[in-house]
Amino acid sequence: MDKRQITDTIVIHCTQTPADMDVDVAKVTEWHTQRGFDTIGYHYLIKRDGTLQVGRDEDAVGAHAVAVNGTSIGVALVGGGTADMGWENNFTPIQFDTLKSIILKLKDKYDIEKIIGHYQVEASKECPSFDVPGWLIKNGVV
Repeated sequence: MDKRQITDTIVIHCTQTPADMDVDVAKVTEWHTQRGFDTIGYHYLIKRDGTLQVGRDEDAVGAHAVAVNGTSIGVALVGGGTADMGWENNFTPIQFDTLKSIILKLKDKYDIEKIIGHYQVEASKECPSFDVPGWLIKNGVV
């Protein structure tokens, strides 16, 4: 797997799964390899109970947002979808706590200024099912 040379962006994603479905890195890796990826596309996955799981190596090029894969770290929250594959902000408060924690850690480690939702890179998607810029401001991340 290629190593990322520049890290200037964090992209927030969701698994677009319903609130009553909890998945882990193994399941998302299965889904992504079925789509032709070599492994999970995200660097981090936040489960429904707030557990932070490591996906692909943090310094590896991601497979989560084509336009910025080579310069970004992908963090996905489990949830964000409805049973009929719609979009819904159904995340737990502890997931948002973990998201804030990992973003602050990565921001500090790489001096990252740009934190965006997947929909801000690929307008055809609503991923991660919430207003990322608004959440970042409300939670004192930026």
